Formats: sequence, C-alpha cells, structure tokens
Amino acid sequence: MPFAIEKAAKTGFCVGVKRAIDIVTREVTERGTIETLGAIVHNEQVMEKLAGIGVKVVKDIDGIRDNVVVTSSHGVSPEIEQNIQSRNIDIISTICGSVRRAQIAAKRLSEAGFFVVVYGDADHPEVKGILGWVKGKGIATLDYKVVAALKPVPRKLGILCQTTQVPDDFSEFCKKVIDIALTKDSEIHLIDTICHDIRERQEATVKLAQRADLMLVVGGRSSANTKHLAELASHITETHLIETAGEIRKTWLQGKKLVGIAAGASTAEETIDEVINKLHLLNKSRGT
Repeated sequence: MPFAIEKAAKTGFCVGVKRAIDIVTREVTERGTIETLGAIVHNEQVMEKLAGIGVKVVKDIDGIRDNVVVTSSHGVSPEIEQNIQSRNIDIISTICGSVRRAQIAAKRLSEAGFFVVVYGDADHPEVKGILGWVKGKGIATLDYKVVAALKPVPRKLGILCQTTQVPDDFSEFCKKVIDIALTKDSEIHLIDTICHDIRERQEATVKLAQRADLMLVVGGRSSANTKHLAELASHITETHLIETAGEIRKTWLQGKKLVGIAAGASTAEETIDEVINKLHLLNKSRGT
C-alpha cells in the first residue's frame, strides 16, 4: 500500500526571513559582494545559495573587511552596533520585526526599573541581542530555578520570551516564576513576545502530527524554531528532523500510511518540494 503525503498548512519563509533574504540579495546585486556578521538565517541550504551569488559570512567584527556589513535577522546588541560604527563601517540591518519588538520591550522594562528575564536559549544570537538592551540588568534562561536562585529575587521582574519558543512552555515558566517571586510589594510584568507566524506554524505542525504516522520536519539543525517543531511533533508521533531530501531513510517509511511534512521558518519551499518529490519516488519504488 502506498503512503499518503501531506504538507502542513504553514510552510515556507516567514515574513522576517523573506525580508532578510530580499535585502541581502538586493545589496549583493548592487555591490557584487557583501559581508554578513554571522549567518543572516539559520539554514545551511539558504546560506549556501547566498554564498553562490557573493554573500560572505564573517564570524566577528574583526573579520569585516568591507566598509559595510549586514547584521542578521536575529538582531544584535547596541554594544555591537556601536563597535561596528566606531570603525566607520555602515550597518545594513535585516532584523526581524518580531525580534525588534522584543528588544524594545526589554529596553522599556529595564528603563522602568525591572530586572529582565528572557525565557530562551542564552547562547542564541537573538537572545544575546535582546539582553544587550538591558545594560546588564537581566538574564536568559529556560529554567525557572535560575530565577529562584537569584539573591535576592528582584522585587520588580519583567519577563519576556525568545520569539521562537513554545507558548505552553513559556506560560508554564511564567506560572512557576510567579509562584516564587510574587510576594509583598513585588511587581511582575509579563510580555508575550512569541512571533505570531511561529505560533501558527507550531499549531499547524501539531494538527498534522495528530493524524500522521510519520513526521518529517525540514530545516536547519541550528534553527531554534525548526527544533521546536520537531520536539512538538515527536511528542505525538514518530518524527525526524532533516535538512535535505537525501537524509530520508526507506526504513522510516515501512508500514506508514500518512507522512506529514512540516518546515522551519527559514526553510525554502524548493527544499520542501525536493523532500516531497523524494517521497513520491520512494512510493513508486515500492511498486505503487
């Protein structure tokens, strides 16, 4: 029996990623080459394609050789911006609108006297960029116990979220922080900074996973939003995170009736199409 193939309702580039790629493509077309401070998006296939038209990734500010540099859709801290500008290097920002809103929220909370807690991966460039706007008066963590361990726990806490986190996880984190931090005269300000597109993408993935025998989540392994999609789907059905069609294994498909396809926000539709085409070929090779 052949297996059916179904793509989640929400795939392809999100608005922020599309904007970033459009900006870089325009700049490299005008200039011939362009440097980006880190990968503008966390997808190896997209970055390889951009490299092919003249986009060069530099790891740090010292690696910049041009008089202009593109900063990523994940945003950067004001300190990094100032450092770049002090070297007479112009900045072309591709920051995602949702990330910029999170930065502004963090800055306002800090200026209002709140100690800022970012629910997110402390090592992720987006989170580092957000924390850069609170002038050292904040932390990033995925564990509420880190907040509980602060001596003392700040009387004024502002809590926001990495834009690609799972809403239910953020809500649970906030509830636990409230339990430990809401005492006499304390004040807690919660701001939901999760991207609306990411929320929709997660919901679509979960709905499809509830019907599928197998889920293939397509995207970069360094992509936070892609990893969250895979985690959500894996709680429901067999799930594999893949970057390309070449990673699909025939053994995964044995006995499957419905194979679902979901994809991260920085995964190109052509990569998703390649996965679907590979599945169709595997269907045919089984004599269908």
